[in-house]
Amino acid sequence: MPTSKRIAIIDIGSNSCRLVVYRDSSRAPLTLFNEKVMCGLGRGITATGRLNPEGRRSAIANLGRFKALTQAMNVCETLIYATAATRDAEDGPSFVAEAERVMGLPVTVIPGDEEARLSALGVLSAIPEAEGVVGDLGGGSLELIDVSRGTLGDRISLPIGPLRMMDAAENSVRRGAGLIKKALQGVEWLPRLEGRDFYAVGGAWRTLARMMMEQRHYPLHIIHHYSVPAATAASFFQRIHRMDRDTIRRRPDVSRRRADTLPWAALIYEQLFALAKPANIIFSAAGLREGALYDRLHPAVRGTDPLMASCETLVGDSRFALAHTELLRFVAPLLPKDDARLLRLTEAACRLSDIAWTEHPDYRVALAYRRVLQAQLTGIDHAGRAFLAAAIALRYGASRDALPDTIPAQLLTPQELRVASAVGVALRLGYLLSGGAPGVLDHVSLSVDADLLTLSLPTDGSVVLGDAVHRRIEALGKILEAATRIVPETGVVPAK
Repeated sequence: MPTSKRIAIIDIGSNSCRLVVYRDSSRAPLTLFNEKVMCGLGRGITATGRLNPEGRRSAIANLGRFKALTQAMNVCETLIYATAATRDAEDGPSFVAEAERVMGLPVTVIPGDEEARLSALGVLSAIPEAEGVVGDLGGGSLELIDVSRGTLGDRISLPIGPLRMMDAAENSVRRGAGLIKKALQGVEWLPRLEGRDFYAVGGAWRTLARMMMEQRHYPLHIIHHYSVPAATAASFFQRIHRMDRDTIRRRPDVSRRRADTLPWAALIYEQLFALAKPANIIFSAAGLREGALYDRLHPAVRGTDPLMASCETLVGDSRFALAHTELLRFVAPLLPKDDARLLRLTEAACRLSDIAWTEHPDYRVALAYRRVLQAQLTGIDHAGRAFLAAAIALRYGASRDALPDTIPAQLLTPQELRVASAVGVALRLGYLLSGGAPGVLDHVSLSVDADLLTLSLPTDGSVVLGDAVHRRIEALGKILEAATRIVPETGVVPAK
């Protein structure tokens, strides 16, 4: 019997079948394996009312492969969901029966409103502050659901996925635009999206986001939480839907089957933007699968901060017993007052501050920086990633003016980069003073007052000064543009 905590989710969509294996079903589960197959189950369903025969054969064959993989990977639980094509097709029930025979497990056919709910939960699991409308675009349908203050509101499933539109509009863009517009106009609550954010879920929109990143020379190639002004995205998507199909197919990062649906995915967003006028489009890598895991958690666990949970998952075992709470108390006086966002990022930096202890010292800065910048972190936007990466790089000895690349300078304001740098140097100082031992920093403090940075040490001589301490406090003072002093056992001594 399997003894691991690994959990797998198989998502049988209208266009693709995907297997994702997670390390566990915790608040911030790490993805261990992710495989997608473009089966095209829903191709032609508008005309025939049935699943595509070739797509059906491909799906069944790959389900057999997925079963073998989950067994080889010692997965303890596998959840299987089927969406629009399977629930709408005449032969959907027979396909489900065949899939269940192959897998030896039940296949859950999700109703449209439940698909919307799970997709929105997935977004909220990764972006708890989401405020606007979640749109999950599959091959056969578009699920829309209003989210506000962590709660789910009105929702609807519309049969306007790219595969369905290709058939219904007979590849006529003009006709397709009319069908999409009519469907969206029937959503009475959609005008509430005006001025709020639109959270885009689904493979076609993620592919478009990747193309937009390349076109705009965006520095960080991470789709999740990529945010673009909605009008900018609409303009780019308009060019895509007018682009020659052969041009799209020639792109090495776009499969042939995905290339056929991309113009329709772009057109759907264009029509939505024209009707609802959202402020920004934010792409989410978390959707139905992550929502299904999140939905199973205890409410108390769901309420925890996903960033802190993912930091703890990422770090694993530390070499020191020094608690992040001690580091946070030591560093916090350097932060702007009443800035909850920077305080939260600083707490995350404290949790990640020993992440590279196993790396070779000559490569530690670069490896720590890259690991944090590109990690499977959730509950954080791109600027937040840049803040953490810069802070951890300086914690390991980098200079603010010589980071491994310019991403922090591009994504952060000068003030945010200054704070990240100060946090990093202060963390380095904290480890130097404490040696990573717990309790030492409880008797040491930093304070900034009237452009004077003070390091206060205990009067019992338990923390001893040295040249390295003087160098670190001077470096910190330079970042803060403050004079420095150290208050040791023997009285006030200016820093060297």
